[in-house]
Amino acid sequence: MMSLEIILQNTDYKTFKSETCFTKFLPSFFKHYKQLCWNFGISKTLKINAMKTTCIKLSIATALLLGICSCKKGEATAKDLEAYSATDSAAAVISDSISSVATMKVKDKQFIKTADVNMEVRDVYEATISIEKSVQELGGFVTKSNLQSNVVSEDTYNTSNENAMLVKKYQTENTMQLRVPTEKLGELLTLVNNKKLFLNSRSINAEDVTSGIKYAELEGKRIKKTEENISQLKANKDKVQLDNENMSDGNQQQLANMNVVDNLKYSTIDIYIREPKLRIAEIAITNTKSIDDKYKFNFIYSAKSAFVEGYYLIQRIVVGLITVWPILLIGAVIVYLLRKRKPARKETTTEI
Repeated sequence: MMSLEIILQNTDYKTFKSETCFTKFLPSFFKHYKQLCWNFGISKTLKINAMKTTCIKLSIATALLLGICSCKKGEATAKDLEAYSATDSAAAVISDSISSVATMKVKDKQFIKTADVNMEVRDVYEATISIEKSVQELGGFVTKSNLQSNVVSEDTYNTSNENAMLVKKYQTENTMQLRVPTEKLGELLTLVNNKKLFLNSRSINAEDVTSGIKYAELEGKRIKKTEENISQLKANKDKVQLDNENMSDGNQQQLANMNVVDNLKYSTIDIYIREPKLRIAEIAITNTKSIDDKYKFNFIYSAKSAFVEGYYLIQRIVVGLITVWPILLIGAVIVYLLRKRKPARKETTTEI
């Protein structure tokens, strides 16, 4: 019985399996029982009774061990189910927060993905910094960020003879354009979505460019074939012109291919964010009205300025008269002639 007790004592019930009953306990029991029967000459009746008692004990022990094993399996199954439920819940959250278009993959198909988001946020500046940081962490970059404040009203209130308060009511907005790796588009849209107070609109497009890529490959082959055909022509003006046109087509095709590859690798996201409420800025300034009133009128200075201006006015009049001296001379001659003719007329009237 010692060997059986040793096995029971050394058994780790946390890692116990049901197969252990049949690989360790049963062979050990029957081996021990056989030795007792033959070495000590136990009677047949005692053998039968001992066997019955031992079988009952063994059955009870086996049932207990199987129960422990079943509990362990039940715990493992519950943990696995809980982990699966957590994973499934996480996947459900992601699938609810972004469109499947952002993460869509189709065999033998290639898509250029773009997105346009228009939403309201609590703080435009904070949201801008957070989004730009997230873009950099995802391996993308920002191509445009136009942060500005639109002033709705602006009023100045004088608080003392020297000080005043400028009150501005404004609304902050930002227009952004981002480029992120296409496989990270869904993750970025989820991060952007977490910043919203209200989503005005969100558009996600996946343009299938598979046929366009195939056509570009065919165009490349055509241009190469045309180049070979042109090289076989005789050198003349027509050959030079054809070669230039074919080279231009090849350059344009290469540029188009580069743009397609870039758009396939990086998705473009246009984001417009603004704050729903007006902000108020209070800026301390100088009271300019009191300063204007202080220096608005000075009698001595004004009198002196008036005298100087009058003097300059006389000078300007004299200069003006000098400027028109031909007209004055002609006028003087006309007046002289008219006066000279009047006495002659009087003398003629008297003689009659």
